[in-house]
Amino acid sequence: MTVTTQPEIVQAERPQIAPAVAKIALIGNPNSGKTSLFNQLTGLNQKVGNFPGVTVDKKTGYSQLTSSFRAQIIDLPGTYSLYPKSLDERVITDLLYDPNSSLFPDLVVVTADASNLKRNLLLFTQLADLKLPVVLALNMVDVAEQEGVKIDVPALQRELGVPVIPMNARKGVGVAALKIVMMQELQATKAPFFQIPADLKPMLQQVKDRFQLSSDYLALQYAHQYRHLKGFSVQDMAWMDKLLEDTEFRSVTQQANETVARYARINDILLDVVRVERVNKSEKFSNRLDQILTHKIFGYLIFFTILFLIFQAIFAWASYPMDLIDEGVAGLNGLIQDNFDGPLVDLLTEGVIAGLGGVLVFVPQIAILFAFIAILEETGYMARVTFMMDKIMRKFGLNGKSVVPLISGVACAVPAIMSARTIENWKDRMITIFVTPLMSCSARIPVYAVLIALVVPEKYYFGFLNLQGIVLMALYLMGFLAAIFSALLLKTVLKARERSYFIMEFPVYKWPRWKNVGITIVEKVKAFLFEAGKIIVAISIILWVLASYGPGDNFEEARELALAEAQAKNLNEVQTENKIASYQLESSYAGIVGRTIEPVIRPLGYDWKIGIALLTSFAAREVFVGTISTIYSIGEEENVSTIKNKLLSETDANGDPFFTPARGFSLMVFYLFAMQCISTLAIVRRETNSWTWPLAQLLYMSSLAYVMAFITYHVFS
Repeated sequence: MTVTTQPEIVQAERPQIAPAVAKIALIGNPNSGKTSLFNQLTGLNQKVGNFPGVTVDKKTGYSQLTSSFRAQIIDLPGTYSLYPKSLDERVITDLLYDPNSSLFPDLVVVTADASNLKRNLLLFTQLADLKLPVVLALNMVDVAEQEGVKIDVPALQRELGVPVIPMNARKGVGVAALKIVMMQELQATKAPFFQIPADLKPMLQQVKDRFQLSSDYLALQYAHQYRHLKGFSVQDMAWMDKLLEDTEFRSVTQQANETVARYARINDILLDVVRVERVNKSEKFSNRLDQILTHKIFGYLIFFTILFLIFQAIFAWASYPMDLIDEGVAGLNGLIQDNFDGPLVDLLTEGVIAGLGGVLVFVPQIAILFAFIAILEETGYMARVTFMMDKIMRKFGLNGKSVVPLISGVACAVPAIMSARTIENWKDRMITIFVTPLMSCSARIPVYAVLIALVVPEKYYFGFLNLQGIVLMALYLMGFLAAIFSALLLKTVLKARERSYFIMEFPVYKWPRWKNVGITIVEKVKAFLFEAGKIIVAISIILWVLASYGPGDNFEEARELALAEAQAKNLNEVQTENKIASYQLESSYAGIVGRTIEPVIRPLGYDWKIGIALLTSFAAREVFVGTISTIYSIGEEENVSTIKNKLLSETDANGDPFFTPARGFSLMVFYLFAMQCISTLAIVRRETNSWTWPLAQLLYMSSLAYVMAFITYHVFS
């Protein structure tokens, strides 16, 4: 696109915005380049939180426009109009309709796709009619040019009455010009784009008087959306109900009439400023590619192949850095313990540093998963995936975007739940978050490995089908079926006012911008470390204290008893230390709790020793193996064959083998369904901004685990 003259900036008499730090909101249609522009303006200087009172993400960042002028950039969720269809779109109206909000913007920057300007201008005209200072960031001018769309930018600026900045946000083109405009004190447009019908004016005047509004269009929005706006009292709603009933106001009809009128005005504007010479080769190529990637057979095969590669990468690539983190934490602990001694050292090494290790070890998986998700989103392929999967997933109370968290949950529920943010509908998102932990994650593998080796014989069928492998596959399949049918159950229980729509616009295929991918990875990792990490470390310390201390002289008595038994059996130094650790764990607060809960878990076939393992593995499922090693005096050796041989020799009070197939399968089923992961609960708390969901999750999954383990034990007994 060729721009012959520099757009004239519309500004007021004062040269700069008065506030020391200006608040600038970014708003635009989905796939209009808003995120790319936000990243260009803020770089890594971003913060993710929640809008006050809601669970929708709020992304803010700071942009240094000049050496002396700083702006706070607020990235609002993508939307097509000011009539919201979902919770995340509703936060836009909550913000823009409340001048007393701490985030109310001094300026609104509207991103618009230059190749589809007609659709994008609907939102722009609504914002302009709210009498907000607005700038139009005319993005994707390179795409428009490729599609034969030529825009007369100076003419468009005159027609709209606001600054129009041609841009390519992905490459940073036009960002400098936008920053110059953002420092100006801009005026709101004078002439409205939508003429409000005269018969509505008396009713709107009453609304303006009651709520002290200066804009007719804002009063009209109050009439449309007052039931969903924050800050409306019961008396205000009753007053609006009566007013709208008396004036026979029909919201749906008025919205339809407004939309038709706005598009008529937009068409008049575009006739004068846009010329189309459409020889769109890229669109033909995109359509041909879509015929393959969204094919009813090949599309699914391609998608599951990509998922398989992602899944393999998460396991294969993450294992090396995870091992390094594990070794680094263990090395640091060993270094401290070799040079210092005392209870504070134990607290630091076995509580704080071990807790930090439990947080850091997830970082490689989170980084790799979100790197792939960011690449798929940047290229435009993710939109096709959600379109394909929507029809299938919707039958179970989910939608197309739920498939990524569910499949990712096989690697780790923590990044999987974080990836559910892409689901716009509140009900679908909550159901997805709720059922994702039922997918068998990698942390269950050590538990499965020990128990399967313990109770399942290593037999082969047809020369290649391993019985132990079949059992492992069955456990994964059971987890998937539990997630799907739990979603179906929750679909009937969970009520939401908003209906679940699935309107998907396919963005053009394009190469990913690696800067955006990198920023996404850093943002997600930071959110996990600084939000969920705090809870994980705190609870890890609490669990360490419970397992390391006991009431009165119990610990010392346990030590003396273990030493006496070790001397009688002529145990070596290592075996003696293991015996002391086992006896002291039994005498600890955790051991006391284990004894206390034994009557509850006895119907499942478990004793107090397994009860301690269930409690300590609540920090993370894989802790089960280490606890079993300690409680049965195996020591720090966690080799599967070593643990298997030791556990096979355990007997019950009658002298019979303790770990029977019934107990083994019962334990497998319990760990399959139980919420034995502090990390997951912490991230659910962070993602839902409430303790209600993680506590409901804990109750549901624990109850399901108990019932299914009970049935399993008695079926196999």
